[in-house]
Amino acid sequence: MAELDSVHRYAAGGLFALALSQAQIHQHSLPGFGFPPVLDPADGHSSLLSLAGDGILPWSCEQSGLLRHIFRYLGIDEKAWVGLEYTSLSPDATHHIEAFLRILSEDDAESSSRSTMDAELSLANAVDAMVQNTNDSQTHPIGRVFQSNRQESWSFTATAKSLTTPRKVAVLYTLLAGCVADSPAEKAGKTAMKVGYDARQRSALRLLALWLDVDWSKMAAMELMVAYMAMAAQKEREQKHVDDEEVAKSRWSQWRRGGLIGAAALTGGAILAITGGLAAPAIAAGMAALGAAVPVLGASGLTAAAAVAGSAMGSVAVAASFGAAGAGLTGIKMARRTSGVDEFQFEVLGENHQQGRLAVEIVVSGMIFNPEDFKKPWEAPDADLERYALRWETENILAVSTAIQDWLTSTAASQLIKRGAMLTVLSGLMTAIAWPATLLSATDFIDSKWAIAVDRSDKAGKLLAMILLKGGQGNRPVTLMGYSLGARVIFSCLEELSRKGDPGAIVERVVLLGAPITLDKGRWEMARKVVAGRFVNAFSSNDWILGVVYRATFLTQGLAGLQVVDIPGIENVDVSELVDGHSAYLTKLGEILQGIEIDSFYANHSSKLYRSPSFSGHS
Repeated sequence: MAELDSVHRYAAGGLFALALSQAQIHQHSLPGFGFPPVLDPADGHSSLLSLAGDGILPWSCEQSGLLRHIFRYLGIDEKAWVGLEYTSLSPDATHHIEAFLRILSEDDAESSSRSTMDAELSLANAVDAMVQNTNDSQTHPIGRVFQSNRQESWSFTATAKSLTTPRKVAVLYTLLAGCVADSPAEKAGKTAMKVGYDARQRSALRLLALWLDVDWSKMAAMELMVAYMAMAAQKEREQKHVDDEEVAKSRWSQWRRGGLIGAAALTGGAILAITGGLAAPAIAAGMAALGAAVPVLGASGLTAAAAVAGSAMGSVAVAASFGAAGAGLTGIKMARRTSGVDEFQFEVLGENHQQGRLAVEIVVSGMIFNPEDFKKPWEAPDADLERYALRWETENILAVSTAIQDWLTSTAASQLIKRGAMLTVLSGLMTAIAWPATLLSATDFIDSKWAIAVDRSDKAGKLLAMILLKGGQGNRPVTLMGYSLGARVIFSCLEELSRKGDPGAIVERVVLLGAPITLDKGRWEMARKVVAGRFVNAFSSNDWILGVVYRATFLTQGLAGLQVVDIPGIENVDVSELVDGHSAYLTKLGEILQGIEIDSFYANHSSKLYRSPSFSGHS
């Protein structure tokens, strides 16, 4: 990849600054169907200046450590940095986005040279080849992410379309490389040090790809390419026994030189820190496929890199950099009771492990009828994620799940259902409910088990937060999904991250389903601050068993698993048509997640999901 010229790099930096700002505004706004990609304060949305007035640090400011190292990587004149940061705070974001897109669409004599255009085309072809290779070689391919047709109405759509696809890819690829790079200036302490791939940056890249009308599957391919090349470069340096100090001095110049096995490749140590695991098995196949599919890239160079990467697993030095020989989260297993939790371990889900993925997903079940339910309901395409299922407190979760199921099939429950004396959430009768004595006595045996499970879920959430803060997942963005008490584990984790001062650097997206969490505004606002992207609350008004076991707090405060959480930045999805009881989440997860489309930057669905006649399993 030839470098973008100085003017184009300036425009790319400006666009990324605006994307960071707009992603943060989305975080604090009430989402809806067809959420516009640019939020204007004139339309009632929060501005970054108003958020700053509330003590919230803008992501595009110097103190965040998210932007200036990218300006430096792009080679933008330092005198222009403050101006770009100031522009990112402008309430007239659409005007500036269109202006930067126009700059990127224009070429001068230097940048329009045949070699430059060939290099951009080669990069675009390489990305397409990587997408195709990934789809051909994996059971679960990177699928196309649908985005709303409202895109045609965006004021800057015509300008974005005037950019060639190779130019768009070059811009996104360069910015991605900048996100995972570091620089000597940062190490010298001139600004905040940014380590790894920040969730806020990935959220901004997701929005920028939407502005440019580049499908996220291509961004996922670029992430793989950056990881593959970097691991090969790291191994090559190790084989040459290059002195650490010499590497530190030369790394910046190597990054700046550009090239498919240059600029994006030579993050070596940065990728080691980011991935938290070895990518060797996929590197050789991925690079060899690129060399074969795109001859202009130079098959010999890619084949050589693949050969180097293919031997990486045998490197004790590289493996030691990860801890547990690259085992990552699966290497975290409690040998004894920790933080009040008896069982807590991560299990591999899917096929993307040690494949160079730069993002992680952790799923948490909260109602199970056998140990397989920690993983089975979540079986789905891996897409661009390295996926894990959390196995926690099996004995307690089984006990409360079985108790609920036994009660549902009991005579007392059947009589109550026939009499209509159960909690009628569907009709919205949350007050003045006559709780019959038979109901209260029949659920006594559930209450004690439920109380223990709730206590353990809160403790497991704090333990999960501690692991994420210590980088058990590497320094990669994390998506968290959970249902029932698993959703409570995640919520507890978010609260703990907030208490520890995390600014949203770790968690990119969250999906909670049937969450037994009260509607305490302060707690939800605290949890929302540490999630960079979408935060979904899926609820069912038919989930009356949740109301039964949580009857006291439900009547006084309400429960997220039963109703809307009216907090800016929380996306509420009514799944009542799909979920007719609490245990239904086990069998309906695939259909619900398909409807939510979490890979989209914003919701493409209405606030209520309906049964899909075409759904035949996970997709």
